[in-house]
Amino acid sequence: MTSPASSKRPLWIVAAALLLAAAALWGSSRLVWAAELRDAGVRGMVLDKHTGEQESDALVPLAVLALAGVAGLIAAGGWLRRVLGVLVALAGIAAGWIAIDGWRFGGFPEGAPTAQIFAGRGLALLAGILMLAAGLFAIKGAGRMAKLGARYEAPAGRKKAAKDPDAELWEALSEGEDPTTDR
Repeated sequence: MTSPASSKRPLWIVAAALLLAAAALWGSSRLVWAAELRDAGVRGMVLDKHTGEQESDALVPLAVLALAGVAGLIAAGGWLRRVLGVLVALAGIAAGWIAIDGWRFGGFPEGAPTAQIFAGRGLALLAGILMLAAGLFAIKGAGRMAKLGARYEAPAGRKKAAKDPDAELWEALSEGEDPTTDR
């Protein structure tokens, strides 16, 4: 039999992974993802920088989905937790795809913040991996994870306590039965 602490551990691992993924996606949306030179007319060639949010509108909504996934996985149980795990895993795949789509390792213009570009896309990729792992872990461990309100459920194996014989007689009378007759 598992101890209560060990049954809560998988849930907190999934919650922590999703919180980290949400933070990484939000941070990634604020960093520069692309830089290019463009002709600005009289000013000449200007370095144009695009943040992750400008490159992909899905980063912040995916971060919000990761936060909602934490709440959903804590509150749900059983098959609903497995369905949420599948959704989180698919969102992780989407975040990873967004991160690697258009990623290049060279050919940046002079003065481009290459470290920030790699950090921004790397954070999004890390978030995708964390979401995928959390989703798969939620699918696999849905039955072992603690549920919200599980403390208040009666154990399934507990039998009804034996009642006082006098109380049983009074209950039978209250229900309209004659407890003195044999059946």
